[in-house]
Amino acid sequence: MAKRRKGRDISGWLIVDKPAGPTSTAVVNKVRWAFDAKKAGHAGTLDPAATGLLAVALGEATKTIPYVTDADKAYRFTIRWGAATNTDDAEGEVIATADTRPTDDQIRAALPSFTGDILQVPPKFSAVKIDGERAYALARDDEKFEIAARPLHVAALQLIDRPDPDHAVLEMTCGKGGYVRSIARDLGETLGCLGHVTELRRLWSGPFDLEDAVPFTTIEDEARTEALDSRLLPVATALADLPELPCSELAAARLRNGNPAEVLSSTAEFGDTAWASHKGTPIAIGTYRAGSLHPARVLNL
Repeated sequence: MAKRRKGRDISGWLIVDKPAGPTSTAVVNKVRWAFDAKKAGHAGTLDPAATGLLAVALGEATKTIPYVTDADKAYRFTIRWGAATNTDDAEGEVIATADTRPTDDQIRAALPSFTGDILQVPPKFSAVKIDGERAYALARDDEKFEIAARPLHVAALQLIDRPDPDHAVLEMTCGKGGYVRSIARDLGETLGCLGHVTELRRLWSGPFDLEDAVPFTTIEDEARTEALDSRLLPVATALADLPELPCSELAAARLRNGNPAEVLSSTAEFGDTAWASHKGTPIAIGTYRAGSLHPARVLNL
């Protein structure tokens, strides 16, 4: 018999302002401990050196993680011109240098090539799998390998500040699977000056904004208290970009058993991913077809 996981049945989202240093997994583990929760996960990894918004799901909220990871995200980051590193950030070893520095106008002129639907090669020090192995593991062992380019939609990429000739601050809004480090690397190569990321901060992710984030230190300060419990956002917050379909009590019972049920809709179209609610409580997420929701995930709230 499998060992039963200890902890509370508590569900919701905690938006954390991650500091530089801990891994995303370490933040999730701290949150789970602080709430004494049975289950926790996050919606989108941040590198240890990165800061900013990390959305942590507890309990039934973990079933809504895909709808956050699939959403657009925004980042502010600083590029250091004049050097390429093996990790494409300041944590790695310098592998090439250049004396030239771009002007503001040259940077702005290059940005349209990195917006819209582009192909991007992830950094070699990344979690991308190559023949079943993580790329970063192969890179640490000095293995020779190539990573195929992947499609990415970049909705916006702007030059925000230029502190000095060696640095530029940019903001990017992109879809799932984007690597800021790759943008810095490729932009540096395009401008002929090389470049790597020195600072990276996530500003928002899907429906979650950094303004709603809890400082990492607060998690430990308020651990196992009602004050921390009160900071949880509802499970349905993650579903803000999907149509909400109210349903009757009878339909809610059918959906909870995994069966299609009739729902009310004024916004959903045939084939849309949507979620059903009863008296404001999320019941299930699924596909809307001809007046009914066909559930893919049932929420036990």
